Amino acid sequence: VQLVESGGGLVQAGGSLRLSCAASGRSINRSAMAWFRQCPGKEREFVAIITWSGSGTYYADSVKGRFTISRDNAKNTVYLQMSSLKPEDTAVYYCAADSTQTDADYWGQGTQVTVSS
Repeated sequence: VQLVESGGGLVQAGGSLRLSCAASGRSINRSAMAWFRQCPGKEREFVAIITWSGSGTYYADSVKGRFTISRDNAKNTVYLQMSSLKPEDTAVYYCAADSTQTDADYWGQGTQVTVSS
């Protein structure tokens, strides 16, 4: 499966962005999907995960209450709505398929999110 993220960019602190992850090559409607992020010089970290049906979600403590993961299986797409953004949210955000909170079988190329103070 190929994953392509979009929606990243530059935003001021307190602002919002919506990331999208479009999958191709295979349906993801039976896959747990997740978002991870990586800051320069740091290891990639888990952000959020959603079950194949969308009925279950789980978030890293650092984003809980500010980020929302969702999916549209008919469009083979996963989303990450990010609100109340902080400068420490600045990172490259990666979409992952067939994922757990620690690893995944498939990764996108990443999209840069920069939050200015």
